[in-house]
Amino acid sequence: MSVVTHTAPAARGGIGQSVRDSLVVAKRNLIRMMRIPEMIIFGLIQPIMFVVLFSYVFGGSISVPGSGLSADGYREFLMAGIFAQTVTFATAGAGAGIADDMHKGLIDRFRSLPMARGAVLTGRTLADLVQTALTLVVLAVVAVLVGWRTHENFFKVLAGFGLLLLLGYAFSWIGALIGLSVRTPEAATSGGLIWLFPLTFISNAFVPAENMPSFLRAIAHWNPFSATVQACRELFGNLPPNYPVPDAWPMQHPALASLIWSVVIILVFRTLAVRKYRSATA
Repeated sequence: MSVVTHTAPAARGGIGQSVRDSLVVAKRNLIRMMRIPEMIIFGLIQPIMFVVLFSYVFGGSISVPGSGLSADGYREFLMAGIFAQTVTFATAGAGAGIADDMHKGLIDRFRSLPMARGAVLTGRTLADLVQTALTLVVLAVVAVLVGWRTHENFFKVLAGFGLLLLLGYAFSWIGALIGLSVRTPEAATSGGLIWLFPLTFISNAFVPAENMPSFLRAIAHWNPFSATVQACRELFGNLPPNYPVPDAWPMQHPALASLIWSVVIILVFRTLAVRKYRSATA
């Protein structure tokens, strides 16, 4: 009597197939998000609260060099930091989503299909990118309502939002790695947030880094988060006319530094996440 063994179909290769598989997974995650609208709504509440609180509670008491003690000056200085914080905090959601899929056994179902192995993670991060873009649109509208304005041409403003989305996409791969490394979605949420708070607050997002102690100032200047914030302020025209630009290279060339940081983070953490995914599902 012969014994029949069942094995998972071999994954089809090729870049084209990988792209198609990734888009299918992305579509699946987007449909899931649309069916659970509270995921998007709750994701919008926190950044909107930050905009309102920082604009009206701290706006009249924080001085930005070159603009004087002005609520309007601080509001324009602030918004790039709020935008950047919003795209990076989406990391926790990405990690929790992947951890939830692992916990429910959905990843095992994907393994039974003849699809590119990295497509599951790529599709998830692409879906998160779309959600982040929608969040940025809503947040930008709220920012305009509270008085934020840009002072550069359309293409520079668009480039600023492009850098924000690239940073968010890069950080989603960190979230993917965290989600694959923990046992529960709750742990992924905690693990995805605990390191983001020092990253975002030891930066130039909410206050000028020049007001920090020297050792924290150096960290803030070379923080990838700070590079993106500084680049967006320049591209949005939100830097005060006499704002003293720090001598650190990332602050002198923030757009290039932001691009380099994001690409490096994607290359490193995508490699680690795909490797972890293969070992976790082996």
